[in-house]
Amino acid sequence: MNPLFQLSTKSYDKEIPIVTQALTDLKNECAVENGFKIEKPFDKFGWTFFNIQISEELANTIEKSGIMEGALGYTIGEQMTNFIGHYLESKGSSVRIRQIDY
Repeated sequence: MNPLFQLSTKSYDKEIPIVTQALTDLKNECAVENGFKIEKPFDKFGWTFFNIQISEELANTIEKSGIMEGALGYTIGEQMTNFIGHYLESKGSSVRIRQIDY
């Protein structure tokens, strides 16, 4: 199952290039070909929401490589959410992130 995250922002046009570049950097860092997919955004209550789906291969590589070490959370899902959120933040993004269970 591929991890699915919902990101939210009030400035989508500013954030989407940052998020795309950060995820591309992460994919390249992990040497994974098709690492993520960004889905269509939708607006609600002045916020723009969009989902990102991390490929199973990228998720496994992140988990096994040790780059997620120090990410807070009791479960792998919580740790992955915190890691992705902090990674995006370190690249200049200010989106909010939450994992979606489906």
